[in-house]
Amino acid sequence: MSEATIDRLLQPERVRFPRRLGGTKPGSLLKKHIPIKTDQWNEQTPGFVEADTVAHCGESLMGDFVWSITLTDIYSSWTENRAVWGKGAEGVVKQIEDIESNLPFLIFGFDCDNGSEFLNYHLIRYFEHRTDPVQFTRSRPYHKDDNAHVEQKNWTHVRQLFGYYRIEDKALIDAMNDVYKNECSLLHNYFYPSMKLIDKHRVQAKIKKIHDKPQTPYQRILASKHINAAQKERLTAIYKTLNPFELKMSLEAKLKNIFARIDVRLKGRNIAI
Repeated sequence: MSEATIDRLLQPERVRFPRRLGGTKPGSLLKKHIPIKTDQWNEQTPGFVEADTVAHCGESLMGDFVWSITLTDIYSSWTENRAVWGKGAEGVVKQIEDIESNLPFLIFGFDCDNGSEFLNYHLIRYFEHRTDPVQFTRSRPYHKDDNAHVEQKNWTHVRQLFGYYRIEDKALIDAMNDVYKNECSLLHNYFYPSMKLIDKHRVQAKIKKIHDKPQTPYQRILASKHINAAQKERLTAIYKTLNPFELKMSLEAKLKNIFARIDVRLKGRNIAI
């Protein structure tokens, strides 16, 4: 079978399942100022986070549209998201500042990819011009596994909510952030458990992996000796007021309102709620 025949036979499938677009545009100006992370962070301490962005561009990166910022803690898996218009440095820094103000721990390390939304002077000043500077590092170019913790959250926290549709209505940013700050954050951080890899070793030709017991980010924060008692009491007070079933119903209602305002032109795609 020739290459032309293969392309012709696969054309219907390529229309149904278009190639996903990568929105990372290299920020080369500050690569010398932001080092590649070569040391191993203390993953037993909350506060070492990975960050990434997700493009709500549909099938085209042309024009302006909404982006989602994902920030996840390596130790606890505590994850926060924010929507922002475009990838302008000031807008991204503003949303990261808002995320940090809602975290139950301080940020000690910040690791990201090589996108221009992160490699800029605004973010450098934000992390360095403070009493306790944050260790600001970047991953190796074209190595997504370097930020595997946040890459998997892009799917569970963003794509499963808003899919791959193009969101180009600037007025939807507030509605998306309302979902991210409330229902999405509360459900994922207080009620959705996950397992963490604690060890792996080779047994002949196979790799045996050992995981810990499933825990929610909230439970991991409470178990950490690096979080003070006052913060734990605050989180516990919030937890006692929550009902996951009510949060889920509220989430579905808000998502339906958002999707009613999105121009959904791709037929045959399911909306994951």
